[in-house]
Amino acid sequence: MSAAKGLVIIGGSAGSLDAIIQLLAGLKNRHVPPIIIVLHRKTGDDSTLAELLSIKSPVPVKEADEKDPIRSDTIYIAPADYHLLVEQDHTISLDYSEKINYSRPSIDISFQTAAEAYGKSLTAILLSGANADGTEGLKAVKACGGRVIIQNPATAEVAYMPQHALEKAGADLVLNANEIPMVI
Repeated sequence: MSAAKGLVIIGGSAGSLDAIIQLLAGLKNRHVPPIIIVLHRKTGDDSTLAELLSIKSPVPVKEADEKDPIRSDTIYIAPADYHLLVEQDHTISLDYSEKINYSRPSIDISFQTAAEAYGKSLTAILLSGANADGTEGLKAVKACGGRVIIQNPATAEVAYMPQHALEKAGADLVLNANEIPMVI
């Protein structure tokens, strides 16, 4: 298993917070590529997720803002109720268009735009969740030559999302949450 180059983008929903905390804790004492985290959250959630993850992460965490440049050694959190798009110039755009898979932010949209912007240098990781969001995005990542990692459904708190993606999109690696930091 080799370390990621370029951008790492992580998607998750129900049950993924513990996996993300475990994953971030494993990043200590090293340089990491930029990481974007797209989690389904309730409308109106403020920046408390970024604050919580800042406490748990050895890497700086911030809620993403419009036109943020994507930089190494930084973790960007998609704000609640906005789609996060990765632009060709490696900046972030936020969008308030309709929900996809009942979700805004949509993991699919973030994965698809990241695949278009980063191609082979993208690693997309899908964690626990209760709907099919992320599967179409992972197909786009694979089509652009990026790497796909899916949390082992047997160890996911809610197995539906990773299981669906594994069956419909496939994966380069299927890992437990505590194993994922080794490939970032």
